[in-house]
Amino acid sequence: MNESILKGKWKQIKGNVKKQWGELTDDDLDVVEGNAEILSGKIQEKYGKTKEMADDEIREFEKSQK
Repeated sequence: MNESILKGKWKQIKGNVKKQWGELTDDDLDVVEGNAEILSGKIQEKYGKTKEMADDEIREFEKSQK
């Protein structure tokens, strides 16, 4: 899933994002609005992960949404 698809399906998958990364608030998700870079930053901030780790998790999440 590329970023344009992530943005396009954001409303549909937002709940699944919240399940995957429960520490992200609704306000966080409103800011993300399907932007993978912002989502990565929020995961790094909330979970103390590196950018590479967060990006890997997002890629795995995207694969699970197909």
